[in-house]
Amino acid sequence: MKSRHLNITLTRKAESKFGRIIVLTGARQTGKTTLARRVFNGYKYLSIEDPITRSDFVNLTASQWETLYERAILDEVQKEPELIESIKSVYDQYDKPRYILLGSSQILLLDKVKESLAGRCSIYEVYPLTIPEMVTSGWDDKVNPSFFQHFISNGTLPQLPASYALMEGHAQGIRTFGYYLNFGGYPAIIDSSLTDDERREWLNNYIRTYLERDIRDLVNLKDLEPFVRIQKTSSILTGTPINYSQLAREAGIASNTAQRFLRYLEISNQAFLLKPWFRNNLKRLAKSPKLHYIDPGIQRAILRKQGLLGGNEFESAIVAEVYKQLKYIPLNGDLYHLRTTDGREVDLLIEMEDGYIAIEIKMADRITKSDARHILQLDEILDKPLLQAFVLSNDLAIKQLAPKILALPAALFLS
Repeated sequence: MKSRHLNITLTRKAESKFGRIIVLTGARQTGKTTLARRVFNGYKYLSIEDPITRSDFVNLTASQWETLYERAILDEVQKEPELIESIKSVYDQYDKPRYILLGSSQILLLDKVKESLAGRCSIYEVYPLTIPEMVTSGWDDKVNPSFFQHFISNGTLPQLPASYALMEGHAQGIRTFGYYLNFGGYPAIIDSSLTDDERREWLNNYIRTYLERDIRDLVNLKDLEPFVRIQKTSSILTGTPINYSQLAREAGIASNTAQRFLRYLEISNQAFLLKPWFRNNLKRLAKSPKLHYIDPGIQRAILRKQGLLGGNEFESAIVAEVYKQLKYIPLNGDLYHLRTTDGREVDLLIEMEDGYIAIEIKMADRITKSDARHILQLDEILDKPLLQAFVLSNDLAIKQLAPKILALPAALFLS
């Protein structure tokens, strides 16, 4: 069992004045139930997924909830949205009850939560394991911040040797990064006793379950085949700007349907759209978002792909890991990509209050200054200063390519 970033956050929140209702949402099998039962081990666990007992919970009065279930975990609560009204009633009438609501279909859960529990709850998203979580050896381990998380939180760079190979722990970092690229971060398959074939089988079964349960939770699709085509096509296109008309043509569906299906992938925490940055009116900047799958193991399993990643897949895996790691830092930072119409591109732009952090991603084993050409003079485009830029790759060398531009191994940056 791996430790999680949210352990300490939830433990502190559990007994606070504002921790009476906590909502954990995220994709299926990201570890929400395990996390909740570990942190809130004195709470009664109620599965709302069972249709036989579900109606019993719905019929309880606020007084009965307070008496029978003063502290409870309600799993898969989106299966019975009426229960959220019951929890609201208990909250408003009694001071002591505390509840943890778990749900894997974000729109069904959060729409009702925002409508009924506004100002009454704290919401946290649970993602597949980050690389710092993967290297923990047990639940009680501290999750150490990655190089990226440390930098984004403190704004300082440590003294670094000329190569990652000279740093303590580099072998584990490279090994964990390689595992992540191949199998992603779902907790169920990181068990070292599993074979690679068993991991792939689990991922394939996950995709089937996702289609049969999560998508049917989100929307009543009589025919899943058009959605499956979008799922496969979007998996191929991960890490690229999205053209809805082109996507629709390749999947054989209407453009508005393609856009709606991509929204389902976002809602169910399978993918996200990285916004384009286009505030400079003097430059011609592309305005299409980039699609990124949140987990490379799922993305590859959809395509039944093994072996080496493509360049866009490598980029997408790194952007997704940065996206996850940033979510666990109590710091606001908006994410963008930047692309000019003449071909200049920055894979990831993180907007901070006082400036930007730029990240260029290369799958190459050797990096030179030319790999930073899109970042050079980036200040001429941006509306705030460039604080720091990184070129991430498979090159183990650590190089200062230019002022404020540092080349780092991706494995070091994310570990």
